[in-house]
Amino acid sequence: MPNILHERAPAKINLTLHVLGRRADGWHELESLVVFSRGGDLLSLTPGPDLALSVYGPSAAESGSTDGNLVCKAARNLAARVDGLQLGAFQLEKRLPVAAGIGGGSSDAAAALRLLARANNLSLDDPRLIEAARATGADVPVCLAAKGRMMMGFGEKLGPVLSLPPLMSLIVNPRVPVETKHVFARMNLQPGMQSLFGKHPEIAAGLQADGLYDLLRKGRNDMEDAACTIAPVISDVLAVLGAAPGCKLARMSGSGATCFALFADCKSAARAKKTILQAHPDWWVKVSLLN
Repeated sequence: MPNILHERAPAKINLTLHVLGRRADGWHELESLVVFSRGGDLLSLTPGPDLALSVYGPSAAESGSTDGNLVCKAARNLAARVDGLQLGAFQLEKRLPVAAGIGGGSSDAAAALRLLARANNLSLDDPRLIEAARATGADVPVCLAAKGRMMMGFGEKLGPVLSLPPLMSLIVNPRVPVETKHVFARMNLQPGMQSLFGKHPEIAAGLQADGLYDLLRKGRNDMEDAACTIAPVISDVLAVLGAAPGCKLARMSGSGATCFALFADCKSAARAKKTILQAHPDWWVKVSLLN
């Protein structure tokens, strides 16, 4: 039997997302505190000479063609940098919603790079692996380690891994796709423009939960207003989450439409999940620890 390797591709949650401005080359400068869920997509690899991908699962139909999938793009980018790279057949169980602001495709690509690294005895800090991640997409480098840290620039600058307390969350997507490029277009930042808001509060390792909540409240998601004009249901999701008993913070992740709420305990999050699904049975709702 072939040796089948497995990796989890967790959801990426932007606890904060500050847009500092737009550079002359068109890229937007960001500062974001990123954490990851305990659940997500599942990716497996059967090592072999040829690259192949099959996609199944509840979100497979929305994930587009397999040839254009970021899993294949990541594998090709690594193969272009590592002579004789062993590839193989990937199987992706797509559970996360697509175009949802939680980096599902980027996390899948990062999981593919981790699998190829294992199959080819490459370390995760191999410069060629990191270069392949950057070439695949702006969010792929931060997803490579899938641990809480600051992400800066347009995703190419990463702070050190932070030892953050696990955060109990309820993650909600109203099943409305929102493309990042459309949100940036609605924000209408011209090259050279700078944000009028303050910089990100400093996040130090070793924070306790209450201290982290206080700092998060000083942060924001600068894409939220523009995303809400494109998909007004995001405002409804935020209102429902913010009104849930025990909610400490409700915010949109990434460019939307996924939103999250932080709770002190699992019971409060589970009660909110039950209430939301009773009112909105078509929404995607998950309780998850973030760190």
